[in-house]
Amino acid sequence: QVQLIDSGGGLVQAGDSLSLSCAASRLPLNYFMGWFRQAPGKEREFVAAMRWSDTYTNYADSVKGRFTISRDSAKNTVYLQMNSLKPEDTAVYYCAADYSLASWRNVRYWGQGTQVTVSS
Repeated sequence: QVQLIDSGGGLVQAGDSLSLSCAASRLPLNYFMGWFRQAPGKEREFVAAMRWSDTYTNYADSVKGRFTISRDSAKNTVYLQMNSLKPEDTAVYYCAADYSLASWRNVRYWGQGTQVTVSS
């Protein structure tokens, strides 16, 4: 069982930056840890992920070059630095962890979600 606690959302203006964090109770080395987001009326979508055993990272095309995922292994914590935020980034952001984050439907472990709102 993995428990995730995510935090750091808020209300910002377009072009601003925001950082999210997610602390895991435990995280096996063969797990991925990352972020999804869900805007009102839309399906949950992948944002970014990293494999806990090495430096592999993956990003959605919509956030490449603007968002950076990083971690503090000693704290079992992953971060999402979001720069140059756009109104279309507005969503509830969910931390996720599992053997694979290829599809949100198969992910077993989720944070409670944190709201990010970007005003124009």
